[in-house]
Amino acid sequence: MELGILKPLLTALVMPPLFLLLLALLGIRLAWRNKNRGLVLITLSLVMFWLLSCHGVAVWLARHALPQFDPVSVAQLKTGKVQAIAVLGGGVLPVAPEYGEAQPSELTAGRLRYGIWLGRHSGLPIAFSGGVGWAAEGSTSWGAGGSQTVSEAEVAARVALQDYGVKLHWLESQSHDTEGNARLLAPILQRDGVQRIALVTDAWHMPRAVLAFERYGLQVTPAPTGYVMPIEVGILEWLPSARGLQTSRDILREWLGLAVGRLMQV
Repeated sequence: MELGILKPLLTALVMPPLFLLLLALLGIRLAWRNKNRGLVLITLSLVMFWLLSCHGVAVWLARHALPQFDPVSVAQLKTGKVQAIAVLGGGVLPVAPEYGEAQPSELTAGRLRYGIWLGRHSGLPIAFSGGVGWAAEGSTSWGAGGSQTVSEAEVAARVALQDYGVKLHWLESQSHDTEGNARLLAPILQRDGVQRIALVTDAWHMPRAVLAFERYGLQVTPAPTGYVMPIEVGILEWLPSARGLQTSRDILREWLGLAVGRLMQV
C-alpha cells in the first residue's frame, strides 16, 4: 500500500467533523473524572461544530485564511503572456446510474466548464490534469464498493467532447493529488514548448496549486473559479448546514496544506 493512500485518513482525523466528534468523545470520557473539564471540551466541540457549519463562517475563512486571487479576464489571456489553459480535476462520480457511466463531480464539472469558456473566448488550447485521487485509490486497494476505475482526465475528455464539442489538447491521467498534477502535467506541456499557463481550479484551492506548478517550472496566471460567496440572506448564512460544513472543511484543509508545505521548506 502506498503511503499516499493514508493522506485522506490522516486529513479526516484533523478536519471537521471527525476531529470535533473525537473532541466531544474525549470530553465525555474526561467528565467521568473531572466534570468541569469534560463539559468545557464538550461545549467547545459543539460551538466549533456550529460555527464551522455556518456558510457565513466559511465565507469569512475563505477571505481571511487563504491568499486571494482576482478573476482573470479574457483580455489578459489574449496578451500573449499565456500559451495554454490548464484545468485541474476535482473528482468524479464513479457511479451515475442515470447516465450509465462515470461523470465529473461538481468541482470537476465547474472547473472544466470554466476552462472551456476561457478557451473559446481566448483561442488557447486546453490541458486537463487528474487521475484517481488518493481517497478513491484507497477504496480500490481496500476492496470497498463503488471504487473509481476511470481517471478524471478520461471523464473530462469525454464530457468536453460530448457536451461542449471541444477536444482537450493535453491529458494527464496518472496524478493522485495537486502535487502530482503539477509534477506530471508540467513536462507534458514543456515538451510542446508551453511555459506559461492560465491555471483553472477553485479559488480556495488556487494558492496551493499555484505554488505546485511554479515549483515545476511553469509561469502561472491564476484563473480561479468557484469563489466562496454568500448564498443566502440574513440569518440563514449563520445557521448550520451540510454545505457550510463541507466548505469550511475544504478551506481548512487548504490552509493546513499550505502550512505543512511551508514547514517542509524550512
